[in-house]
Amino acid sequence: MEERDFEYQGPQVTPGSGSVRWSAPSNIALVKYWGKHGVQLPANPSLSFTLEACATRTELYYYPKKQTGTQPEVEVFLDGLSAPGFVPKVRQFLERARPYMPWLDQFGFRLETSNSFPHSSGIASSASGMAALALCLVELERRFYPQMPEALFRRKASFLARLGSGSAARSIDGGLVLWGEHPSINGSSDLYAIPYPGEVHAVFQEYHDTILLVDEGEKAVSSTVGHGLMHGHPYAASRFAQAGGNLERLQDILAAGDLDGFIEVVESEALSLHAMMLASTPSYILMKPGTLSIIEAIRDFRARTGNPVCFTLDAGANVHVLYPAASAGEVYPFIREVLTAYCKDGHHICDRVGTGARTFGTP
Repeated sequence: MEERDFEYQGPQVTPGSGSVRWSAPSNIALVKYWGKHGVQLPANPSLSFTLEACATRTELYYYPKKQTGTQPEVEVFLDGLSAPGFVPKVRQFLERARPYMPWLDQFGFRLETSNSFPHSSGIASSASGMAALALCLVELERRFYPQMPEALFRRKASFLARLGSGSAARSIDGGLVLWGEHPSINGSSDLYAIPYPGEVHAVFQEYHDTILLVDEGEKAVSSTVGHGLMHGHPYAASRFAQAGGNLERLQDILAAGDLDGFIEVVESEALSLHAMMLASTPSYILMKPGTLSIIEAIRDFRARTGNPVCFTLDAGANVHVLYPAASAGEVYPFIREVLTAYCKDGHHICDRVGTGARTFGTP
């Protein structure tokens, strides 16, 4: 599909009022997206696990616009409290969505949202938040255009979510999700994410992700700034090639249920992401001492017990501990008794691979 395929195709819209509700999950990238161009287009393809417990619930109230002018009319509430700090980002998102949803100009919006995980805990709330908002908007569009095919609904939601946060494109569908064009994967696109179309062994369909909250403060550098540091980065071209190669390797690994290969690629990807930040100008050290201690403990535990547990990291200090469901009986006690000592007040979140975004309640 091309950009023009996402332009509104329905009848003329008459403004009304009401609300729509969607819950969208966060996701954890296995092959990392780091670096972009154009309007939220990835410099390399990425692959993620969709999570289940970590999600954003959003109710979008819409009404005929009260004021004239082109600026989007928006209020944002987080956990029931006014959150004006989020308004500029939502307005920017709506401005980017307008060419594909021209009817937006006729409406004002009140956004009520909440996360199932702590804000600023290092989990990708921008991914789940923008995905939930995009789904609400496409759901509203479907009220104007009931003939919208379901496949278009989900792809347009991913396409629009990307305009707010690149990784949000991967928070629509469940399981393994691919975003970014790769020559060996039919249907892959830079414009939106798709459910990973390759063969996936059963062992990867029930993976656990225990998230260790080493640092619950704000990140030292925003994702937007971090991506920007890849422009002119001395190792950028090598990193983009590495990501594409790792995605190619994972295709055989996922089909075969090769846990050793999975661990090698996933941990390499996590450390490569942080290596890019260490070597950027200016440079950033995003890991904390506790992050390194957890990594060392995981590798020691894996070597001693043979349990196929590994780690991955986002652009921060917190650690995602990944392991098959069949290993949870041995791995989780190790996490609880050893690894949580490196977390602030022992804070951690138990999650697993989920089924994707869903509606909730009755508007």
